Amino acid sequence: MSEEKPTWWRRFRKGWANAFAPNSHGPLTQEDRALLDKIADAVIRRRMETPAILFLQSVRPLNGLGSQAMVFLRPFLTGLLKETTYDRVTAILERREGLEALVEAIETRTASQPGITK
Repeated sequence: MSEEKPTWWRRFRKGWANAFAPNSHGPLTQEDRALLDKIADAVIRRRMETPAILFLQSVRPLNGLGSQAMVFLRPFLTGLLKETTYDRVTAILERREGLEALVEAIETRTASQPGITK
């Protein structure tokens, strides 16, 4: 005779079933890609494309932790940036495809700029 688990136990298990699963937010929108292109342009203007790509590639396994650090630093950094833009960048970089799209945007823009060498 199997004993039925209490209701609170079912709710607990259901709540924690996907607690540590990566979030899937679907594909990036055109607005997301436009914002990443803007960030890529700012990186290239400062001639920081190589260090930026190296940094982004090295922190790829920790992108969830990095986006949470951005949430933590929000009160300090929103004085420099618009809050809505900062929140959008945080949401984009929280996703694995967001980090890859930023690297691609920097690489694409670097390749299309005459006089910039990798």
